[in-house]
Amino acid sequence: MTAPRRMGTENSKTRQVLLDVAERLMLEEGYASVGIRRVAREAEVAPALVLYYFRTLDDLFLAMLRRRGDQELERVTGLLDGPQPIRALWRLTTHPGNALTTEFAALANHRKAIRAELAGFAERYREAQLEVLTRRIAENGVELPPEVTPAVLLMLTNALGRILMMENAMGMTTRHAEASAFVEDFLRRYEGASTED
Repeated sequence: MTAPRRMGTENSKTRQVLLDVAERLMLEEGYASVGIRRVAREAEVAPALVLYYFRTLDDLFLAMLRRRGDQELERVTGLLDGPQPIRALWRLTTHPGNALTTEFAALANHRKAIRAELAGFAERYREAQLEVLTRRIAENGVELPPEVTPAVLLMLTNALGRILMMENAMGMTTRHAEASAFVEDFLRRYEGASTED
């Protein structure tokens, strides 16, 4: 019987450097640029060391997704817990920092393990957003139109924000100003002027 393969520890500085390198590559060149040899070359280590920490390329991608996912969930719930949760939600969904999420979504089309992990995280993320948004809307006394529940508001905001962000990334801006003006008017009507401007 063979001994189980040794693995590097999750809190190792080397492991974090490898994750940082893979994330940088993914953001700068897309998910297709991330490979065991490329990460090793960029980190100036041997490919075997990358495999010491991550058994497969999917394990590397999953570790990246989990690390960023946990950090992002904490950051987002904190922002939504502020005085203007609807405005915070809009800023979050239109923030260019979502590029990594876009890369993971593209990668998920080709890798089942990534798709399952991303879907599971997205469900937890949405539920956490909805819980905080619902509570803050009630605490702030915001009276939305009856057909606009916090869940509908969350879905519409996420959808429009993502579309604007994706189209901007492609250089397409037709009617964006009109849509952004509508959102700003909605935000002013239900939460007042921005307290961050």
